[in-house]
Amino acid sequence: MTIDDPTAMRRAVALSAAGAGATYPNPSVGCVVLDAAGAVVGEGRTADGGRPHAEVVALTAAGDRAHGGTAFVTLEPCNHTGGTPPCVDALVAAGVDRVVVAVRDPHAPAAGGADALRAKGIEVELGLLAAEAAYAQRAWLHGIRTGRPYVTWKFAATLDGRTAAADGTSRWITGPDARADVHRLRATADTVLAGVGTVLADDPRLTVRHPDGTPAARQPLRVVVDSRGRTPADARVRAGDAPTYVATAAAHPGADGRVDLAGLLTHLYAEGRRHVFVEGGATLAGALVAAGLVDEVVAYLAPALLGAGTAALAGAGITTIGRALRLDVREVAQVGTDVRITASPLIAAAPREA
Repeated sequence: MTIDDPTAMRRAVALSAAGAGATYPNPSVGCVVLDAAGAVVGEGRTADGGRPHAEVVALTAAGDRAHGGTAFVTLEPCNHTGGTPPCVDALVAAGVDRVVVAVRDPHAPAAGGADALRAKGIEVELGLLAAEAAYAQRAWLHGIRTGRPYVTWKFAATLDGRTAAADGTSRWITGPDARADVHRLRATADTVLAGVGTVLADDPRLTVRHPDGTPAARQPLRVVVDSRGRTPADARVRAGDAPTYVATAAAHPGADGRVDLAGLLTHLYAEGRRHVFVEGGATLAGALVAAGLVDEVVAYLAPALLGAGTAALAGAGITTIGRALRLDVREVAQVGTDVRITASPLIAAAPREA
């Protein structure tokens, strides 16, 4: 069965999204190869760990059937020798006639693939489903632009914005479907970040688990923001079921005696981390918002009211409605009995007022 260009690229974008969190520090790229008649003969994404690249995976599956065909790639094929040979060379060797690229590669050492392919007589088209592909690869693209990981802040609250009741109880605000969905999203990041207050209050594991409670094979790095080193030795976040890093002010000193969050993110980026998933609490979230370090918000809202208790956000430095951090809603979805809202700042994140 033959397919058209948008359908082929949508499949490539879906493949790209499927590898989120598993390919760091490389981007998760998707590739679909059609034969000369327009039928799918190969597809793939960047392998776990970042190698081999998506083009090589898809071309290997296609074999000789790629000759005279078209490759659809979510990111411009690399044009340099790093851990692997250039994907440009693989496409040329496969004998494809045409390459369709969603997003240009902004990473200078690897860029230039489109021009290199054209120099070999291969037709290249740019920009098909660019917005969709960029979103699927947003963490990696953001890192290239900023030198720090993409930060997603997740919280669960009642409709009146409470994450815990007045007596401190918080389990469970949302239902089992929403909690399972959190594990799915947690798995798309390579790092999970929490404050020491959350660790002391809830003793979370912060691991990725399947609906039956068994741990996933790949676990993100757990990072505890703990200025004074109060994380107990027997805390579940220190268990050996996933790697853990306790970030103290001694290692990442800030001007106020607390952890320098921007410096911590820069450190994590240097360690190859590209997507940080923030889970509690209100103080850490407020500090990140105040510093302009939140790139995406995922809110799970339960159809419940408390009227009092802990707010989802605290200490964000916002004192008037004119300084509210306005968000652009990307998606609203019902998850079981709850609602998930995914949104991003309307403008590039900037520090809020003191």
